[in-house]
Amino acid sequence: MKKRTITAVAALLALCLCLLAGCSGAKNNETPASTGTDAAADLLAQIKANGFITIAMEGTWAPWTYHDETDTLVGFDVEVGQKIAEKLGVEARFIEGEWDGLLAGLEAGRYDIMINGVDVTAERQQKYDFSTPYAYNRTAVIVRGDDDSIQTMEDLKDKQTANTISSTYAEVAEKYGATVTGVDDLNQTMELLLSGRIDATLNAEVTFYDYLKAHPDANVKIAAIDPEVTSVAIPMRKGEETASLLAAVNEALDALRADGTLTALSEKYFGGDITTADR
Repeated sequence: MKKRTITAVAALLALCLCLLAGCSGAKNNETPASTGTDAAADLLAQIKANGFITIAMEGTWAPWTYHDETDTLVGFDVEVGQKIAEKLGVEARFIEGEWDGLLAGLEAGRYDIMINGVDVTAERQQKYDFSTPYAYNRTAVIVRGDDDSIQTMEDLKDKQTANTISSTYAEVAEKYGATVTGVDDLNQTMELLLSGRIDATLNAEVTFYDYLKAHPDANVKIAAIDPEVTSVAIPMRKGEETASLLAAVNEALDALRADGTLTALSEKYFGGDITTADR
């Protein structure tokens, strides 16, 4: 009986230790966002206590965020994220995922901020707080090189296009009357276009030129440019706990703009300055 009592006590102690240590663990080896009791009070304070900030991005959208020939994550937004982290005095840790899940993951607290060429829209502003703009975007209608059926934005009516469903590009296409097919990334979109399964796709003008640089023989061209210039900024969760983080990110962007860093990064990846609306 004594032996059984000792064994039972040992098992109970092991269970208590397991509960205290948090035995569940994180799945998929992802770095979690800076959440928890302290984060609820001040996310920036928790980020600094942890020594890192988690940043969500696709990793498949050149030249914003992509993998180079050595499979290293690089791009304009990657370096912007690293520079912001430096200003905050922490390490930048990137979490990659498909576009359609990134904003939802931000809202769910799986990471701290998202840097992925995110256009500011009225609908998104209802759900997320945005930094000051750090870039500006023009939307291009991309078609096959031998297709002259689309020459204006209005010509998208009744056409078949493809984009990630929650993107602003899909919204613009639908606004002009196109039927949008959902895709995962730019490569899949271009495959559909080149194979003739869609009439057009919408994307950032600078992304088209980057694609053409990597695929100089691709049978594609820009058919039209949306006259509306959109602001690109950094979304984060709404709430008092993110107010200090938003202020710190804006302060970092102001410093990077003032010392010419944003312009230099833009010229490095886009061949021009997209950090100003007047271009």
